[in-house]
Amino acid sequence: MHRSWWMENGPGCTVTSVTPAPDWAPEDHRYITVSGCVLEYQYIEVAHSSLQIFLALAGFIYACYVVKCITEEEDSFDFIGGFDSYGYQGPQKTSHLQLQPMYMSK
Repeated sequence: MHRSWWMENGPGCTVTSVTPAPDWAPEDHRYITVSGCVLEYQYIEVAHSSLQIFLALAGFIYACYVVKCITEEEDSFDFIGGFDSYGYQGPQKTSHLQLQPMYMSK
């Protein structure tokens, strides 16, 4: 008992309820016959799934391209030093104290 939306709603399909339903049919399901479909529902499901896979693959490739473009733009800017292309140079100390080496005698 395969239930497919495309089986009942495919192009050109005519759904007819069968009453009374057989004893073996579950109570929460309708027992129907489908006729007049232009394409069988299996072919429509395969085409639908193929389209979804193609769109997912195209979206993934586009997302990778966008990430690549964004990361290339970010590499050209040094967040610490501004537009300094020489890399990070720590802040310069402006101290009036001059450090002298300290020797300890024994």
